[in-house]
Amino acid sequence: MPQPTAQTTARTVTTAAHDNGLVSLPSLVLLAVLLAAGFILNLTVGTALATTGIRPQFVIAAYALAILLTRATVPQALLYGLITAALMQFTTSIPGLNLLTEPVSAVIMALLARPNLRVGGRNVTPLVSAFVTTLVSGGLFAALGNVVTGAAPALFIAKLPTVLGTAVFCAIVVQVLYVPLNHALKRTRG
Repeated sequence: MPQPTAQTTARTVTTAAHDNGLVSLPSLVLLAVLLAAGFILNLTVGTALATTGIRPQFVIAAYALAILLTRATVPQALLYGLITAALMQFTTSIPGLNLLTEPVSAVIMALLARPNLRVGGRNVTPLVSAFVTTLVSGGLFAALGNVVTGAAPALFIAKLPTVLGTAVFCAIVVQVLYVPLNHALKRTRG
């Protein structure tokens, strides 16, 4: 068998996740995949469901899942929120506002994801943390949106049922997807 030479040897490139950086490459890839799926769902399913009065924010569910699955620290969650906010600029009704709301909401998600909340032996941390995170995100967006646009305070009150419905929907999505995604990631991590 001939010996490999510099011209015949396959080149191998490896990427290691370094813990000394802010966010590892695998964590960013997971966030990117989840955000891409969330963005597509926002444009398709989210738009269709908007006629019901609930405007699902699959992108919020995506970063909530990424925070839960990567066990993101507060600085990492802040970065996830900024990345998500940048993506949301393509579809937002008030450009720039998500750059304030999503980092705050992502940090809240990271803080709420820490405790292991159980009800009847079941882990409800994804449900509770995603509900509060979406409620904060939507509430801040509605309140700050009123200020920015000069809308009457009554408009904020009128938006609250939509914000609440969206938070419930997002919480259910995150709770349902967390277990299989966490299981799949544990299997791939070995």
